[in-house]
Amino acid sequence: MLNMNRKDFLKIAGIGALSVPAIASIQKLNELSKSFSSTSLMPVLFLGHGSPMNGIEDNEFVQSFKKIGKRMEKPNAILVVSAHWETNGTYVTAMENPRTIHDFGGFPKALYEVKYPAPGHPELAKEIQELIQPKGTVLLDDHEWGLDHGSWTVVKHLYPNADIPVIQMSIDRNLSPLDHYQLAQQLSALRKKGVLLVGSGNNVHNLRRIAWDKMNDYYGFDWALEANSKMKKWIKEENHQPLINFRKQGVAFDLSIPTTEHYIPLLYILGAQNKGESIEIFNDKPLGGSLTMTSVAIGL
Repeated sequence: MLNMNRKDFLKIAGIGALSVPAIASIQKLNELSKSFSSTSLMPVLFLGHGSPMNGIEDNEFVQSFKKIGKRMEKPNAILVVSAHWETNGTYVTAMENPRTIHDFGGFPKALYEVKYPAPGHPELAKEIQELIQPKGTVLLDDHEWGLDHGSWTVVKHLYPNADIPVIQMSIDRNLSPLDHYQLAQQLSALRKKGVLLVGSGNNVHNLRRIAWDKMNDYYGFDWALEANSKMKKWIKEENHQPLINFRKQGVAFDLSIPTTEHYIPLLYILGAQNKGESIEIFNDKPLGGSLTMTSVAIGL
């Protein structure tokens, strides 16, 4: 298969054809984490994380996260792509005990006191470094980062006992949306080894235009509702081309995605999808006009 015309792999229609590196990653799968036995295909999740307060509140969004956690087979490990870790280059955390990062300000003391003491998995991080092609694409971070609030505020509701290894992968700000999507195609191989892939962000996220007086209402500006509706339609149709090319979708998308960091985690989940898998959309509520909590479970 590696001798096929590269053009055949780079067509993005529906879920898109696998890139050449993705094919190579699948072939290397058996070398991945000898401590992990092969499992049934793990789901992939995009979780709208919203306010850091969701880390300690017990609202309807949090309740949905808890229900999803109870429905899944217990994973061997969790890999999170969070909106709150942008870097030059793609990094994975490779420390034994990642710290709980409180990367926010102005919230109640109780939120800063939360610890999510899940172990890391340095061996898995190193194996992902070897898995992703071309070689050298992924770099290891063994001391600087940890679990930021885009990670722990949602994962703690999926698995409150903090007994599953969690590693994070950063968002390389120098990659194109298609690059992120194709990197995710390679990560999809992890699903067969019991690794749960989680993208944490918000598909509509414009804090500069938020109506703070409507944060307790399910209210969305027309452009936010338009963009969210189109995104859901394309997700359900497995039509990823316009979602990758979101900068060509008009004013509603430009307003909904003024910066890309909260949107890119969605592309990681779509890139890891297999054609024909079940698709569930939940927590599909707008808040404050310019934010949506829309979340997606694939293959659950």
